[in-house]
Amino acid sequence: MDIGGKLVPLYAGSVHYWRLDPQHWRACLEATRSLGVHLIDIYVPWAVHETGPGQFDFGRLDPRRDVGAFLRLAHELGFYVIARPGPHINAELTCFGIPERVIWDPSCQARSARNNPVVLPMLPYGFPVPSYASNAFHDEVARYFNALAPVLKPHLYPDGPIVLLQIDNEGALYFRDGAYDQDYHPDAISLYRDFLREKYRTIEALQRAYAPRRVEPAPEGDATEDVGAALVRAIARERAQAEEGDLRFATITPPVAFDAETPADLARHLDWSEFHEHLLETAMGRFARALSAAGVDGLPTMHNFPMGQDATPLNPARISRVVDLVGLDYYSIASPSSRQILARRTSELAVRCEALSLPPFACEMGAGFPPFFPPLEERDSVFVMMAALAYGLRGYNIYMAVERDRWIGAPIDPRGRPRPFAAFWRRLSAALEATRFHELRRPAPVRIVTPRTERRLSRVMHAFGPLTGAFFSIMNFGARDRCLEDDLGLGYPLAVESDTFVRAFEEALDARGVPYAHVGGEDRDISLAGARWVICATSGGLSPELFAWLEATSRQGTLITLGPREPTFDGAFRQLPRPYDLKRLLAPGQNLPALLQDDPAAADAAVSRAIDALGLPAFACDPDSVFATLHEDASGTPRVLFLLNPGDADVVARVTVSAQRARDVLDDAHFEARRGALEVRLVPRSVRMLALE
Repeated sequence: MDIGGKLVPLYAGSVHYWRLDPQHWRACLEATRSLGVHLIDIYVPWAVHETGPGQFDFGRLDPRRDVGAFLRLAHELGFYVIARPGPHINAELTCFGIPERVIWDPSCQARSARNNPVVLPMLPYGFPVPSYASNAFHDEVARYFNALAPVLKPHLYPDGPIVLLQIDNEGALYFRDGAYDQDYHPDAISLYRDFLREKYRTIEALQRAYAPRRVEPAPEGDATEDVGAALVRAIARERAQAEEGDLRFATITPPVAFDAETPADLARHLDWSEFHEHLLETAMGRFARALSAAGVDGLPTMHNFPMGQDATPLNPARISRVVDLVGLDYYSIASPSSRQILARRTSELAVRCEALSLPPFACEMGAGFPPFFPPLEERDSVFVMMAALAYGLRGYNIYMAVERDRWIGAPIDPRGRPRPFAAFWRRLSAALEATRFHELRRPAPVRIVTPRTERRLSRVMHAFGPLTGAFFSIMNFGARDRCLEDDLGLGYPLAVESDTFVRAFEEALDARGVPYAHVGGEDRDISLAGARWVICATSGGLSPELFAWLEATSRQGTLITLGPREPTFDGAFRQLPRPYDLKRLLAPGQNLPALLQDDPAAADAAVSRAIDALGLPAFACDPDSVFATLHEDASGTPRVLFLLNPGDADVVARVTVSAQRARDVLDDAHFEARRGALEVRLVPRSVRMLALE
């Protein structure tokens, strides 16, 4: 991170001042500094500081709330600070740090299709989540920010230590992120109509999109009919209106359940899924403007995505329009499936951030766990941290650096006394500084593109009701495990096949040690630089914009592969006026077909041929349960090699690299290359970081 012309590695530690005795603040900060971090990460919880409607305490009544004193101390000790004022902070606080009076205000609550509050079943008790569209909620947030601003403003850089501001927290609709869970709040419905008006521009265009077939309107309900039934009836009526040319932006209502019967029916559902992305982008923008209007401005902003973010409406391309840095949160056990998840999430983050000249940042790198979650051992946290670095992470925030209530396993206790776990973090920061790891990059000449259409499709075709897609993603289950297998008359299950296609290529590339990265479809204009082979998944729909981008990329000599279905529809699954000419995706001299099915054998053969045709690097390990990633400096010289053993067996790994010697930067073990290969012992569920000589 560039701070006043000085490049500062983004290594941070979380300390919750209000949960600690102020007499221990100094000891806790000094112990955190010993972990090798340069920044302190703090939440500023709304519910803790609000003592009544519009009334706040910042230390006058309770010294634990004196955030100004804590910031002065951090500045005195030479720290920079990341401030996270919410409004949503989670932090295992009841109601996620939002005052109960706001949570229980009906005008602030997100709404289900039946006009009920949307409740999150969370310990110590469930609560109704706020609506990201509610004007009443945004008004309350603005009041909080106006009260907080005079406290934070004197501590903004360069006068104070605050150098980075977080806007909200894990904005996945408070984990009630199913496509039809919410938000049917009146303000959300109004925003939805504005979204459609901006997208389609004319009523005629809307009617063409939403009139795929004739559906007779349902009979009128009686006075006791619930809101959900009324919405279902309204949708049937709107289809008939669209057919008759009478559908309007001002009266359209969103879908309440997946009811598509043909591909042309999907436009309405995909628009609703896209609207959720727009809703979150709009809300984060409003929060950022409210904070700036209150006087907390002039600094870069960020937002953190939770685990399973690929199955939520959090779209990094959209959120990046309103905040400067999008990062990820990491909490996993050490296992083979976790390694796959870490590779997928982190590589996508890394290529996007590299293209934007931003550090790939773990806003929360789990060190410990809440007591009501499955326990994470220290080796789990170590494995996740090291694996994320292996796949491109460059900055991290130790969450938590200092233990507090509702947390177990931090490296420092609440009195500022380091625990044995602190030794790992000290060694790691020293190793990263010694190798100047923040300046290295992991080349990824192969990119697997999952268009946003595919992610929206898997959201709307999710088959497990209240268990959202994010839950399945965290368990490494994809669309093939959680989506409806409806074929909508096409003869194949739409959402399932593209997921199978992607995973077949992951396995084939991993087997040969070819470095690759994932790319979100709406990031196509910034995340394909340096790619020599682009593999794009499609269930049969592909937007003309994305096809044009792939065509332009192929003209630059990049190999393009589509699959498992030929795209005969656009990004909303409307029939194309003419089919795409896939021959236009063939680079000069290409000897691979532009279209492949989701057959693992076909993926394996394609990878083998691409290695030969493109001269792709390969770092295959023996045994194949071990994985390698290589990181280079600006001149292209290999500097750091990671070896990952996610399994339960103790192994001796053999990998071919262009180095004579290697040194483990954490335990100082040395290895000599023999016959061009390194042989390295790895204990179960471990990662070695080797400096190459």
